[in-house]
Amino acid sequence: MVVLAIVGLLAAVAIPSWGDHVTRTQASAATGLLKEVRSRMEQRYADNRSYAAPGGAGCAIPDFLDPDSGFAFACATAAAGQAYTWTATGSGRAAGFVYRIDEAGMEATVSVATGWTSTTMPATRFIVKRGS
Repeated sequence: MVVLAIVGLLAAVAIPSWGDHVTRTQASAATGLLKEVRSRMEQRYADNRSYAAPGGAGCAIPDFLDPDSGFAFACATAAAGQAYTWTATGSGRAAGFVYRIDEAGMEATVSVATGWTSTTMPATRFIVKRGS
């Protein structure tokens, strides 16, 4: 009976911790992909002097879904292809997380899951850890 109580106590602590770890990993993967996409957009701009796709319809890199992180990535261009904003929106375990990056490299956490932060969202960084 004592062994069962100990196992139950360990499970009560370990399972939420594991869940937070998985969510942090997904959020870190999403923000890393946003930075990678920004780099690719800058390469595109250096070659073509525009972030827009040929013909000016949308971004040079199409929207995509990353099944590993559980985030959907969407891009919007502005100023005749001279500006863009990429947005990563989480689903599943990452639901509630939304991150943005733009052509100036401004990183922003738009929202996080309930309970991840008690402060106002920072204007210039990504929150990927509970309590940040």
